Amino acid sequence: MILTDILAACGGPNNLLRALRVDQQVILELKDPALRSDLARVLPFHSKLNQVLWTPETPLSKADWAQFGRIIEHNQRLQLADVSETTPSQHRPLWHIAPPQGLLNDPNGFIFHNGKYHLFYQLYPFACEHKDKYWAHVTSTDLVNWQSQPMALFPSDWFDSHGVFSGHAVSTEEELMLFYTGNVRIGEQRERITTQCLASSKDGIHFTKHGPVIDSLPPLVTPHCRDPKLVRNGDHWLMLLGAQQETDKGQQLGRLALYRSDDLRQWEFISLAGDEFNNFGYMWECPDLFELGDQLIGIICPQGIDDQSEFHNIPHHNGYFKASLNANDQLGLSDFRTLDYGFDFYAPQSTETPDGRRLMIGWMGLPDEINQPSVEDKWLHQLTCLRELSWQNNTLYQQPARELQQLRGEKQRFNLASHTENSSLDLGSKSFELQTTLPWPVSGQTTLRVIDNGSEYCDIILDADKLQIRLDRSNAQPTDGETIRELPWPNQQDVELQLLTDHSSLELFINQGEFVMTARVFTAADATAIRLLSDEPICIDGTSWLLG
Repeated sequence: MILTDILAACGGPNNLLRALRVDQQVILELKDPALRSDLARVLPFHSKLNQVLWTPETPLSKADWAQFGRIIEHNQRLQLADVSETTPSQHRPLWHIAPPQGLLNDPNGFIFHNGKYHLFYQLYPFACEHKDKYWAHVTSTDLVNWQSQPMALFPSDWFDSHGVFSGHAVSTEEELMLFYTGNVRIGEQRERITTQCLASSKDGIHFTKHGPVIDSLPPLVTPHCRDPKLVRNGDHWLMLLGAQQETDKGQQLGRLALYRSDDLRQWEFISLAGDEFNNFGYMWECPDLFELGDQLIGIICPQGIDDQSEFHNIPHHNGYFKASLNANDQLGLSDFRTLDYGFDFYAPQSTETPDGRRLMIGWMGLPDEINQPSVEDKWLHQLTCLRELSWQNNTLYQQPARELQQLRGEKQRFNLASHTENSSLDLGSKSFELQTTLPWPVSGQTTLRVIDNGSEYCDIILDADKLQIRLDRSNAQPTDGETIRELPWPNQQDVELQLLTDHSSLELFINQGEFVMTARVFTAADATAIRLLSDEPICIDGTSWLLG
């Protein structure tokens, strides 16, 4: 049989969901297996997976496999028409990026290219669950107003059939290049195959896939190898991959895999980095590497490291290293610190602006958490606000990008006094910015209660007895995430707060961004008040703006 024959025998092109490649064998996954003709019914068939196994007499050409990809992408585009409308929801943000429908996760390919910022994000558009990921695409000229573009990448080809996983972008004079991990799963055991792939665009909107540029795994690395990040090192390029090394004793260790290229298409494996940290989690995801001031900084999301807090038991973490990189591509890492101390921050991406600033955006969510109130409205998760990074006092600082000040409405000054009738203020919105300083209590606790209606709220607690700041969302609507996060505060200094909320999110910047805590917080639509509570009478002044 030739290609047209097998398609007809399997019910026609519209019946094709996936085309998988295992050596010279072709596995075709069908939407409706009952449409198979007698010609296809004689071929091996997996009834649980609706997959036909075909071994062509002559191996398929690159053009044949590309034709399968075009057919499947066409079918996926037709499906997208049913989920392109933005669903109404009281939890939908006014100014953060969120999906019209479906599940959003990692931001990808954040870059300035030909006069515009391009930002992509992982999306499964058909349900609020982690399945075959697409790359959604938005652009902006001002970092405030984002315009939706056509879907950039589809999980349509043999090398990315189960998800166009996370990656990075490179801007050249001629084109915008997207590097990503192609995810494939084979059989009932869902054997994982990962390759590092390339797509490119001349106009920045329509992308052509070129397939894998790295089609095999590094030595001693499991198929958990993904999330390419590209950086220049002198006269050549480096690709960093989050990786899982398996030792000869079966131990799984998080590492970074490094590849080198002169032309962005031919890649050579260099080494694994991270041995300085020995057993520091079982997988490192979403690497980033950039210079800030005179310091090279590496970012990872390690899975499986320990946390000192009894309230932090999930395996997913985030943080940054001091890094060093020499001309021989040897990457050194030291001094790991947490990047965001909240509940919902993962997989950050950064880019450099034309004026030399470093901006970062992250996924406001976590891999295993899908039970949130917005699911009832057919969407899940959002991205964080844009954060401007700086290196001060040997520490990475994060502050809301200065462009976000364009969102501010009229400034309102306020005064709150605990133990009085003036202890609360109704802001009239759940999308606001608030700046104030909370004095550190001599003993006991001071609490700033936000997005509050009396029964649903989130607390920012200064605890003098435990010497910590706590973020407590246990009185918000339930989700499947944890409810308390702790930030040690041994110096007992007053706490300068900048708080940005957006209907169902909260981003807390402490001491001008020295510490950050991010959370999804779901409350009723009328939870628009703030309240000051304390064991001892105190008074605070502050400023607020409605946003959006």
